Amino acid sequence: MRNSKTVLFDNNPGRNAQTIGIARELGTDIDLIHEPSIGVIGNKGDSQCYLGVQRKVEVIHDCLRQKIGQSSDKMRMRLVQPEYTVATSDGMRNGTREMRYSLIGREVTHDTICEHLSASGLEGTIAVVACDKPPVGTLAALLEHDRPAIIMSDGTIRPGMDSVTNEPLDIVSGFQVAGSDDEELKKRVACEACPGYGSCGGMFTYNTMQTFIAVVGMQPLHMVSPASDDLRRMEQFPNELVTYLGAMIDADLTPRKIVNRESIRNAMIVAMSIGGSTNVLLHGPEIARAAGYSNFAQDIMSPEEFNHLSKNVVPVLVDARPFGNYSMVDIDDKGGVQVIVKELLDAGLLNGETHTCTGETLAQQVARLDPPAPDGTVIYTVKNPYKPTGGLRVLGGNLSPEFSAVLKLAGVEGGLENNIFVGKARVFDSEADLLHSLESQPHIFENHDMIIVRYEGPSGAPGMPEMLDSTSRITTLCREKGIIVGLMTDARFSGGSVGLVIGHVGPEAALGGPIALVEDGDEIVVDLNVNELNCTKLADPAIMSARKSAWQKIFDANGGAHPSIGKVDTRLLNRMRQSAVSANFGAGMHPNRVLWVSEPREPVRTSFVPSNKYRADSGKAF
Repeated sequence: MRNSKTVLFDNNPGRNAQTIGIARELGTDIDLIHEPSIGVIGNKGDSQCYLGVQRKVEVIHDCLRQKIGQSSDKMRMRLVQPEYTVATSDGMRNGTREMRYSLIGREVTHDTICEHLSASGLEGTIAVVACDKPPVGTLAALLEHDRPAIIMSDGTIRPGMDSVTNEPLDIVSGFQVAGSDDEELKKRVACEACPGYGSCGGMFTYNTMQTFIAVVGMQPLHMVSPASDDLRRMEQFPNELVTYLGAMIDADLTPRKIVNRESIRNAMIVAMSIGGSTNVLLHGPEIARAAGYSNFAQDIMSPEEFNHLSKNVVPVLVDARPFGNYSMVDIDDKGGVQVIVKELLDAGLLNGETHTCTGETLAQQVARLDPPAPDGTVIYTVKNPYKPTGGLRVLGGNLSPEFSAVLKLAGVEGGLENNIFVGKARVFDSEADLLHSLESQPHIFENHDMIIVRYEGPSGAPGMPEMLDSTSRITTLCREKGIIVGLMTDARFSGGSVGLVIGHVGPEAALGGPIALVEDGDEIVVDLNVNELNCTKLADPAIMSARKSAWQKIFDANGGAHPSIGKVDTRLLNRMRQSAVSANFGAGMHPNRVLWVSEPREPVRTSFVPSNKYRADSGKAF
């Protein structure tokens, strides 16, 4: 165990004065002030997602206080006061310039927790996480600190109910009626969509990443699916978390001993099986980086293998919003995410030997939880899945030479004929311009348009905003007019987005990527048979060269920045613009665009590969 006396010296009354004062105010033994530190952290911010966090942190903190002392049955540790991170609300800011701060919230959370963990010398940490980005920033910081730690989801909000139609509602319901002329409908949905508190309840980014964090081993599986207001989160889980953390400290079981290549691969496979958010393709690489793997494609899972698994091996097992009907509380009612994990383990699609924060292997944890079989309505089996192929696909091609573009296949509602979409480019140099057109002149959008929104990437926006407002309006437009309209962008999407939407296109437009060279009317081809995103005109080297030269002249004439990039008016936005890496490295902030990794790890490979048992053809072996 690392000794926190390197931080607090017992021979310096200046340093001791506040430490003693804190112990006195917290009601702990002042003779323990030089023992290793232990504490609780929580995510906070301006949305309903965070309203339940503080009360859970306080209950867990109280449990820790009761377990600390000098007797043989107590933990000889110094208790530190709870600390909280700050982030913004995706839902309240979608479609606004403030949305640029959403992904940055992951980075701010990471920095805040790094400062707290390192400066306090924490030897044991329990984290209560909420909303989309802070949980990933939290896990990344815990991995870098690499002392015993465990995470608990704060839990999801319960669905609302439309008082007229009696249909369930959630925040995506609100965005999907935003373009309606029925003001009474819009007000009713806004008032009824989000009762209570908790993070978004569908299989959007929050629940995708909570499932990921549990499967990767840092959160007990049974703590993912209960709602935020579920009494288990206040009455049962706090003591379990303290017990698990105590065992981790005794065994020196640290995050990097849990999160490794095999556990990350497990988590990515489960993300495919739940039709998870495209944001997992940003957050997975960031978690891998913090765990010591500098290149996700080389060290964890290549785009080719990802697509092979999604196309041939891993089906979608849940009928969940936004592409289906049910929410996470329905999944909890049918046994929780452990039902899905057990189904995948039994099918030979996961490595059950990975370690978890409970001290058990993944397979042992599932066996102890003994979840029921899939019910066949909310959760399906591998043999008879909800959808036959995995929910995500990554694309290369001449518009995505970084092989970073991602399509949420589970959310596609039409437009793919023989796995191919051919459309006509309709270009916008900002999301604001697109939203203006969708609001004021929706009639301009025609069947098989491919909307292109650019200069909204990690550096260009900056901050790579998600586009739930845009995609929801397009979805509604398509349903009303019976047409297919796609969207591709160097920005990203909410886990609540559906439709033929492709994000993370890289290199981004602000850096001169091919997406910057597309012109109105160009033919765009999405071909899932070869997993490519192409502009037919740019296949001609002469046209590509001419357009690149014209773009470069505009770039140079504007002092080395394209005039369409977003304005930067804060130090934080400037930091993102100057240090953002591309989407396939997680779109995070890294100095000088050099991917920083502490204590790099060799990607030790095991002999485990997903079983071919349920595949139609053997395909490529990996």
